[in-house]
Amino acid sequence: MSEQYSFETKLLHNKYKFDPATGAVSVPIQHASTFHQQEIDSFGKYDYARSQNPTREALEEIIADLEDGFKGFAFASGMAAISSAFLLLSQGDHVLISEDVYGGTYRMVTTVLNRFGIEHTFVDMTDLAAVEAAVKPNTKVFYIETPSNPLMKVTDIKAVSDLAKQNDAWTFVDNTFLTPALQKPLSIGADIVLHSATKFLSGHSDVIAGLAVVKDEELAKQLGYIQNSFGAVLGVQDCWLLMRGLKTLSVRMKHSSEAAAEIATYLNNHPAIKKVYYPGFSDHPQFDIQQEQATSPGAVFSFELHSEEAMRTFVKNVELPVFAVSLGAVESILSYPAKMSHAAMDPIARQERGISDALLRLSVGLENPQDLIADFEAALKKTAELHYI
Repeated sequence: MSEQYSFETKLLHNKYKFDPATGAVSVPIQHASTFHQQEIDSFGKYDYARSQNPTREALEEIIADLEDGFKGFAFASGMAAISSAFLLLSQGDHVLISEDVYGGTYRMVTTVLNRFGIEHTFVDMTDLAAVEAAVKPNTKVFYIETPSNPLMKVTDIKAVSDLAKQNDAWTFVDNTFLTPALQKPLSIGADIVLHSATKFLSGHSDVIAGLAVVKDEELAKQLGYIQNSFGAVLGVQDCWLLMRGLKTLSVRMKHSSEAAAEIATYLNNHPAIKKVYYPGFSDHPQFDIQQEQATSPGAVFSFELHSEEAMRTFVKNVELPVFAVSLGAVESILSYPAKMSHAAMDPIARQERGISDALLRLSVGLENPQDLIADFEAALKKTAELHYI
């Protein structure tokens, strides 16, 4: 793939733009689970589909190219990708992790990794001094979500990656919210970038998938061994759907991000809204870092109403967004972190992190933002009337 092309063009014009055997402008779906071998002592490129499959290989090469990485890996879910990356660790190792991390990652670290003697410390990754103070001699991974889920805290990827290198540790970055269309962690110091490809990369609420991209050959060998051993690989139909979704990633992210800025500004000025968490606001604590390491604040933000009762009234009356788990789709998705993405956290842990029972998260889709604003305005009017806001 020539480096002369822009990101938008690379989404469409890569080595898989057409099938060399037939000229088909779509990657063939190869369902075979096993492959005939011509020789006893010399196997071909493919032998068993868990180890490699031509359709999955195409997706893995495409995402590696888009993330400016060495090699990509496709998994059965975002958590399968995250869990497989964590399997690079050994008993006695220690993980430093963003404190308001996604609930599934929180669950993995606190209830699975700890059973295997892998320690963890949650830390505010936006506070570099706090991160440095939390480092232990056995710290092997600095795990970052930026922007974080759901409070949209922004971590300085380069600064944390530099600190990790000083301590002979890896930096993992969950890039689900921004995707390589808006942020490329490997280019600024990270070692592994992770995605719930279910979200923006697929974009249509019809695939469960996870992706990982590593920066160098040695890590590729290690994670490739884990992928083959653990076996949580992505099926070929979902690989194909994900590749199809990727083709429109740039235009989807552009529209949704611009719409999110418009809607976040509207909500930020509404008296029924207590607070909006959006890294595109100039008064966001890490606004400058976000501007430096990404090309956009993205299409996801959170907002808090004045009470749980007001939040429930709003959700009951809003009509356009689907009220559901997940994000990153063509339709706007309104989520309730306390009982959805962060249900794995106990209430005390959520409250300590500022994830209140009145907090909602919005992933903006491809609707006209003015329609969404009008819908929110009607719902907030009823909320204000009932709760005297």
